[in-house]
Amino acid sequence: MSDQPPTSTQIKPPDQRPEHPDFWCKRFGDGLTPWDAGAVPAAFAQFVAEQPGPLNTLIPGCGSAWEAAHLAERGWPVTALDFSPVAVATARGILDDAASHGVFAPGAVDLLCADFFTFTPAAPYALLYERAFLCALPRKLWADWARRVAELLPSGGRLAGFFFLCDQAKGPPFGILPEQLDDLLSPNFLRLADSAVADSIPVFAGRERWQVWQRR
Repeated sequence: MSDQPPTSTQIKPPDQRPEHPDFWCKRFGDGLTPWDAGAVPAAFAQFVAEQPGPLNTLIPGCGSAWEAAHLAERGWPVTALDFSPVAVATARGILDDAASHGVFAPGAVDLLCADFFTFTPAAPYALLYERAFLCALPRKLWADWARRVAELLPSGGRLAGFFFLCDQAKGPPFGILPEQLDDLLSPNFLRLADSAVADSIPVFAGRERWQVWQRR
């Protein structure tokens, strides 16, 4: 194996690298979003309904922001974050449409075009919601993801959402094995819930779990 760095011809263009916003801009721009359920998953809706009060929530990789709209409708403070300007524009259209129909007030969702790994929150979050974000990240970013999640949540804060648990190396979506997820999160989190998902969309069907983790 050569020790020489890759040449420019060996490096994929940005729109072929999922760690780059251009990758997601192209897919949202072309309407190729098989990960977008167009609705709120049942386990998430149930989790929200069971909470005694609103939780300040961050949704990284928010995509079309259906879950953000669901939270805003219930009066939860929510920040929806994506580093793809086209994804943010898609989310803005959905949120503005809901606001125009009186579902919630304009601006109820703090929608940001920013990088999850570098942005600075205005206030601590009590909940971080995961859906199709970790599995969108190449494996080389997994440790950074786990570290950043731990930094953003104070003790007692929760990470809740859907995890694509399988040995699927080619992606996105990139599968993660249960023991790999445990290795990432167990140093800083305690798992509170783990259950099968009955309403998965086809790209995730039979291979995702709903889990809730609490920051130690």
